[in-house]
Amino acid sequence: MRVCVIGAGYVGTVTGACLAHIGNDVIGLELDSAKTAKLSAGELPFVEPDCQELLEQGLASGRLRFTTVPDEALSDAEVIFVCVGTPLTESGEASTDALREAALSIAPHLRGDNEKIIITKSTVPVGSGDWVTMLIEDDLSGRNDQNKQVKSGSPDTKSAANFSVVSNPEFLREGCAVEDFLYPDRIVLGSSSATAINKVIDLYRPIIEQDFTSSCPAIAKIPVLTTTLESAELIKYAANAFLATKISFINEIAQICERVGGDIEQVAEGIGLDRRIGSSFLNAGIGWGGSCFRKDIVALKHTAEEYGYTPTMLDATLEVNDIARATVIRKLQDELKILKGKRIGLMGLSFKPLTDDLRDAPSLTLINRLHNSGARVTVFDPVVTDIGEYNDLARFASNMEELASGADALVLVTEWPEFCVQDWKQIAKVMRHPLIIDGRNALPRQEILDAGLQYVGIGR
Repeated sequence: MRVCVIGAGYVGTVTGACLAHIGNDVIGLELDSAKTAKLSAGELPFVEPDCQELLEQGLASGRLRFTTVPDEALSDAEVIFVCVGTPLTESGEASTDALREAALSIAPHLRGDNEKIIITKSTVPVGSGDWVTMLIEDDLSGRNDQNKQVKSGSPDTKSAANFSVVSNPEFLREGCAVEDFLYPDRIVLGSSSATAINKVIDLYRPIIEQDFTSSCPAIAKIPVLTTTLESAELIKYAANAFLATKISFINEIAQICERVGGDIEQVAEGIGLDRRIGSSFLNAGIGWGGSCFRKDIVALKHTAEEYGYTPTMLDATLEVNDIARATVIRKLQDELKILKGKRIGLMGLSFKPLTDDLRDAPSLTLINRLHNSGARVTVFDPVVTDIGEYNDLARFASNMEELASGADALVLVTEWPEFCVQDWKQIAKVMRHPLIIDGRNALPRQEILDAGLQYVGIGR
């Protein structure tokens, strides 16, 4: 199909590259000319496994291109994906400014015999699908233009424009987004139009049937869940809130383990073997981060309160995550006492491995708190070399030995695989104080102890 993807950020770029990979003609519409130029040159503006290859393949085949011109991207598109940001406002609700601009840019291209499908893939507030429909209808009838007078008895807007809105939330995990797009657990489609749902199913059919490549893994047909617009919009918020709550839950149990002598890894394994619970997202540590969890929980909380309900569990999920981050500071104080004048090395900056994303990263919280405590902070990450406004609060090391040199403690913040394979005896030789704080319970504990280092984990 002819597809337009509005927004060439993380979700939009992955969506466009994957849709081109399965045979569609895709144009990415991005108003940031610098970003568009980079993508058109085959330069991926973020770190994401396999996406660089798909970007290059799509550009080389001619099935993927990028533009800053709405007419070029929208005029012939059959399906339009809206992948724009919905950051939090000061009041705690998700901003819909970019969504509004996207809807209004689409409106002039909707007249004609062929129905266009508008797909909201961004995580948008509940009710956004109907709101987008209203914005477009009002724009086409002149109601959005204060200088136009809507004439009584003017033609019905729906007869003048042929379009439907479908909510198709993304469930892409950074670090394996391409895999998640091509081999998803499910595809959720919400709309009041059965025709639109069926067209989107046709678009996704190569993925649903898993027949887009001869080398694809032998997995079952992908389930498709069709819902109302409101349910689809809520599913994404509920999924992220549940995952964040599961992590906060195990981190709260870790706090109890430390006080009563339990081992959180044994406890997590014990409860994870229960099929009703499962073992995923039961790794205790210094808490979750990233662009989605906090934003989506706060936005969902705002929606609940707007309709008269106080979401106590969502409040607790946020509070426990803040406590988990503070746990590292407490452990450093327990072992080193006064942090002023101490040298602390942070292993990892991105909020998770295999990405360079620093949004709501625990590392930034730790850098700020350690700096305010008078400690000298040094950081090392395999891919992150710039932390923006935090650059003045920390010094970058170029490798692990430099990070450890003269350090009073090393803290594992991001569980990059390379951090687990170290010459710990050499690390011990160059440290001033042999303390390792394993903020993810991912390091080889016995190897560290055998090297003469002190090991402190989470929840044990």
